[in-house]
Amino acid sequence: MTIVIAIDGPAAAGKGTLARRVATELNLNYLDTGLLYRATGFAVLQSNEDPSDPASALKAAQNLQPADLDNDRLRDDECAQAASKVAAIQSVRDQLLAFQRSFAQTPPAGKKGSVLDGRDIGTVVCPDADVKLFVTASVAVRAERRLKELQNRGQDVIYAQVLKEMEERDARDRDRDTAPLKPAEDAILLDTSELSIEDVIAKAVKIISEKTT
Repeated sequence: MTIVIAIDGPAAAGKGTLARRVATELNLNYLDTGLLYRATGFAVLQSNEDPSDPASALKAAQNLQPADLDNDRLRDDECAQAASKVAAIQSVRDQLLAFQRSFAQTPPAGKKGSVLDGRDIGTVVCPDADVKLFVTASVAVRAERRLKELQNRGQDVIYAQVLKEMEERDARDRDRDTAPLKPAEDAILLDTSELSIEDVIAKAVKIISEKTT
């Protein structure tokens, strides 16, 4: 039996770190689905086109290769904003959906399952996932985390700017017509605002173990 773990949540809630650690702890494959959209948005920007333009975004998604995900520049905030724009385009989501579902149902390396994190894994990509977690935190906490992340990369940013962009991205992800960011009805909420990453991981592993054994 293939185990599928869906981890969703807004930007900088800690879902990526959690998903990677859970995959390692349980010996499962891991897919950061957000990188698919970041790589698509990055490709559009590299072509000096608008990530909000459906034709440009779809072309970039159609030409996406696995090697494109191995790019440190995808972590830049510019790519995050572009990713949120291309992710609102239905044709782009359709193009990338098949890749995500194939990864989930036929995990590479012969492992027994996969952990996928993103914005709509539990609601759209893998609605039948064995375990669905929705990881969140207050926007103030998430903005502070993103600020530190960007500063550690040497970027000259201020908290007010990061907070504003975080709020704009939250609104765009939450209010879009296509696969809006929201917890699946059967998702378990994990608020990481006041928790250490080790506490969050321990909680998640306990939940997953109880539901898959």
